[in-house]
Amino acid sequence: MTMKPARRAHGRPLTDGPAPGITLVELTFEKRKIEHWIRFGRKSYEKILDRRRSIVGFAPNSVFAFVRWAANDFGTVISRMDIVRAVRRGEPFQTLPFVRPGGDILLRLDSWPKVQRALAAIDAVETLGLDPAEISPDHWRHVHNRLSAGLEAFAYTPERHAAWLRRQRLDP
Repeated sequence: MTMKPARRAHGRPLTDGPAPGITLVELTFEKRKIEHWIRFGRKSYEKILDRRRSIVGFAPNSVFAFVRWAANDFGTVISRMDIVRAVRRGEPFQTLPFVRPGGDILLRLDSWPKVQRALAAIDAVETLGLDPAEISPDHWRHVHNRLSAGLEAFAYTPERHAAWLRRQRLDP
């Protein structure tokens, strides 16, 4: 027996737990009862608890979409989507069920019609060939405000994305 840490196939050591400062999200899937899933985002940690539950982690400042749906014998009980920016240690945050410690909530919608419209906005960004986790967080705030008011959100464009990238280069 060696004292070297176990390694994955690609050579990185396996970790016992998430790195400090990681935002953790509890995911659940029970067919026709409860579904919590990540629509987009780059996971930096994942632990499968059992066939129905897992925990995923996101590095500070990364953006992810968390969708929650639940039903009972009479139909849908909850349909909710949150697009969240994982916060750094010591940074203020909003709490959110199943997300520890919480995050900077960019979009928060409930009701299936609004969630569907938000999913369509994500699809539109992906149609441009962009990763929804890499676009301007201001766009997700815009989508939240417009859909909350019952209005259509303006499309994210390659020009807006180029402006976002230029702004990122200016901010240290």
